[in-house]
This record gives sequence, C-alpha cells and structure tokens, in this order.
Amino acid sequence: MDFNPSFKDKKKTRDQSSLLCCKLFISEARNHDVLDAIEQAGRLDPETIIVNKFEDGAYNRVRFTLVSYVMHDITDSPIYSPLHQTILAMVEAAFGAINLEMHCGAHPRLGTVDDILFHPLARASLDEAAWLAKAVATDIGNKFQVPVYLYAAAHPTGKALDTIRRELGYYRPNFLGNQWAGWTMPEMLSEKPDEGPTMVSRARGITMIGARPWITLYNIPILSTDVSAARRIARMVSARGGGLPTVQTLGLVHGEDSTEIACMLLEPNQIGADRVQTRVEMLAAKEGLDVERGYFTDSSPEIILEKYMNLVSAN
Repeated sequence: MDFNPSFKDKKKTRDQSSLLCCKLFISEARNHDVLDAIEQAGRLDPETIIVNKFEDGAYNRVRFTLVSYVMHDITDSPIYSPLHQTILAMVEAAFGAINLEMHCGAHPRLGTVDDILFHPLARASLDEAAWLAKAVATDIGNKFQVPVYLYAAAHPTGKALDTIRRELGYYRPNFLGNQWAGWTMPEMLSEKPDEGPTMVSRARGITMIGARPWITLYNIPILSTDVSAARRIARMVSARGGGLPTVQTLGLVHGEDSTEIACMLLEPNQIGADRVQTRVEMLAAKEGLDVERGYFTDSSPEIILEKYMNLVSAN
C-alpha cells in the first residue's frame, strides 16, 4: 500500500467517517520502558489515534486500541489506511524489545505480538476491516518472518479464533500449573500458517490476526485463589460448556489472592455483561465463593468513536 494521499483527500475521507479500529494485544505489561517505546511508535503518525491502553500486570499483557480512516479508489475499494504503517511500527518496536522466552504471565499467549483484531467503525464495512487485516498479516509474515494465522472475516472460510488457538495449544498452561512461560510449542509448526514461515522464532512466537464485528471484553474477579473452581465456573458460563450462547470465557489466576473469569462477548447486543455477571454470581454462590462486580477492559464503540473525533480534531 505505497500510497501517499494529499491532505485534501485525507480530510474528505475522514469527514465521511469510514473508520477502522484495531486492538493490538502484546505480551508485556510490566516493563514500562518497553511499553513507552511501543506507544511512541504508535504516535508517529498523528492521523492514527491511540484511544485506549489497557495494562494488566498479572496477565503481563497490554492492549492498545487505535483508530484511523480508510481511503477508497474510484470503485470504492479500500486502498489506504494510516493504521497499516502505525501497526507495523508498533509491531517492530515490540519485536525489538520483547523476548517471549523471558515472558511469564497468567494469561495464555502464543506470541510477543499475540493478537491483532480489526473492527469496522461508523460507515466502514467488515470487508474493509478484513482487507486491512490481511494486508498487515502479509507484511508481518514477510518482513518479520513470523507465522501469522488469520481468523474470522480475515480467514478464507471464517475460521474462529478459539478453534485455531485450541489447535495450537493456546489454552494449556505450561508453568506452575496455571501460568504461561517461554515458548510453549515445537519450533516447526504442524498447522501451516496463512502467512510467514512454518518455522517459529522462540523469541517472537506466533501472531493471530482477524477481523470481525465488535466484541466486548469483560472480566469478573472471584475472591478466591482456587483456580480450579474459577475454571469450572468459566466453562459453565461459556457457550462451549453449554452456558450462554456467543460467550467465551477463561478462568485465570489474577494476582496473589484472587482469580478471574475473563469473558469475550461475541454479540454484546444480544448477551451483555449484566447477564454474564448474573450467571457467574449464581455459579460462584454454589461454590461458596464471593464475586466482585466485573469491569470492561475497553470502551464501547460509540465512546471510542467520540474519543477519536475529539483527539483528531485537537491534533
């Protein structure tokens, strides 16, 4: 995408509100010099806006939420977004500063740059989000020689993220029974990636890249260190365990004195956080466990859009 639109063209497209949002998940949250370097790389282009950053020290994981516009050609096909080069700059900073072999945390991960998810905002379409996801995947696979697996709308058959992760052993802790440390798989992949080599760098691991409609991430603290109980509750809440449709969950250690149900709500307008909270509280009560009110790890798309417009106007 070697395209350099004029300011006039950029202004016109931005006013049309054809916007994409990217959630960039990186396996680091404890080294703030590293996080600052990655964030600085994300601020080099003022037309890409970092609207949120969520750090979790226990999980040793950070998520940046970025927004920018999409430009189209005369056939209305997407041809350019500032997000593309911004994401690559942040990925390069992460790969240059983080060694996955030295990483340890309570959240599963397969790579230094673990997951990159694109959402359409405002007038943008899911096809545009998938277009950018595939373009970024090609560059990460080729430039950084990192295996990339595509999922959801970016995958040729729409393969689900959790299906690919399950095939790759993402959900199996490999350290102290409940945490993840270092590289967790053979260096030669049995499942061929969509982009990049089949040989894995132990320092960089694998990157997942997808595009899908908006999802909500909602975590519910359990006031207990019994991770087995948390996992039982998580499974009974999830669609996979016969619980709530379109809800995916993980029961994880979170700090020294608590666990947590990490929830991914795939259709938050159908099954939202309140319903998940109620189900967790009911199941936890049967285990004799107390539950705190859950929290969202990101803003709603409406608030993200408002933040973007305010920040880009200030710039």
